Amino acid sequence: MRTPMPISNWPRAIALVDMNAFFASVEQLDFPQLREQPVAVTNGERGTCIITSSYEARAQGIRTGMRLREARKLCPGIVQRPARPRRYAHVSTKIMGALACITPDIEIFSVDEAFLDLTHMLPLQQRDPEWLAQMIQRQVWNASSLPCSVGLSGDKTTAKVAAKQKKPKGITVVVPWQSAAFLAPLPVTDLCGINRGIGGWLEQRGVTTCGQMRQLPISELARRFGNPGRRIWYMAQGLDPEPVITTVADPKSVGHGKVMPPGTTDRRVVLTYLGHMTVKVAARLRHYELEASLFFFGLRTDYGWLGTKVRTTPTNDSHIIYEACIEFLRDEWRGEGISQIQVTALNPTQMQIQPDLFAVEDNRKQLLNRTVDAINSKFGALSIAPGILVQRSDMPDVIAPAWKPIGIRQTIE
Repeated sequence: MRTPMPISNWPRAIALVDMNAFFASVEQLDFPQLREQPVAVTNGERGTCIITSSYEARAQGIRTGMRLREARKLCPGIVQRPARPRRYAHVSTKIMGALACITPDIEIFSVDEAFLDLTHMLPLQQRDPEWLAQMIQRQVWNASSLPCSVGLSGDKTTAKVAAKQKKPKGITVVVPWQSAAFLAPLPVTDLCGINRGIGGWLEQRGVTTCGQMRQLPISELARRFGNPGRRIWYMAQGLDPEPVITTVADPKSVGHGKVMPPGTTDRRVVLTYLGHMTVKVAARLRHYELEASLFFFGLRTDYGWLGTKVRTTPTNDSHIIYEACIEFLRDEWRGEGISQIQVTALNPTQMQIQPDLFAVEDNRKQLLNRTVDAINSKFGALSIAPGILVQRSDMPDVIAPAWKPIGIRQTIE
């Protein structure tokens, strides 16, 4: 039997840690009676769309994005659990902290995924790659009692694809010089960042699998997509040049959005949702001592997005933002059915710390906002809220896609 080659011979080593059915696994961990049961996590008690499901549910055909009513037909015994985003974020923070003990070169890709650059450890490792992947799994388990899958290879793209191959609790190692052969038969749309648009453009040029990418000149992708196009060409061949990004970039925007009941036309309901988002955006700006003078307001209708950018004086006050929302609704909306809303502060900057001695009203508003923020922080979000939100329907929080455990990115929408 051939002895596995030690990982010290690799030129570069990247691991992708992927938690298995993360939200559902946390529910089964916290509520032992749910273990080995088909569990579906939805956004709140009244949620009708499945966010994720346990592997017991997946074995019966349940998939993310499926309507709960449809899921019950496939699996009558399915157990619905409302999502608890703050609990998931807390567990994720513990896991990311444990992974940082293995290497400081960690990129938190999402609430349940992280890249680890292990390259600096290679000269000291005379073990085989499987041992290193198992050690990562043990570290996650010891920190959370939750299972994960690990992909290990020489670049980020191959590691991410590898982590999806064996779930749950799987380990897939692809030595760097075999990455191209490993990816070759896979559709290019399986790679992170290649959506239908890019995939369709590639298909028109005869590229549907990763192995076919070599026949397309890299210059053609570069002309169409710039540097991201060059990266796509390398990604498909197991040569992804992107490093593990360990820093969290300053935000270019601070926003919140919500999905609404499809076809909503009630102006009062639309204003309630917009008011809710403005309060959350303003509070988050204040928490990080930011303000903005440019805001985007968007409504998703059956015919596409209605959106506009509105300029104001630099602010983090929800009342000013909400007044701009009212004007936007009056000027742009003609009663079309709405399914989603968005409020975003663009290019936020550090707020003026020194109060203006002559702006008595502005200073009074700042003091009032700080007091409201302190009360809501102690007793729960929206314990004190504008009157427009008194009759709000249940709008559960969700984990933002850009969630990170530290800084401005630590956000639950």
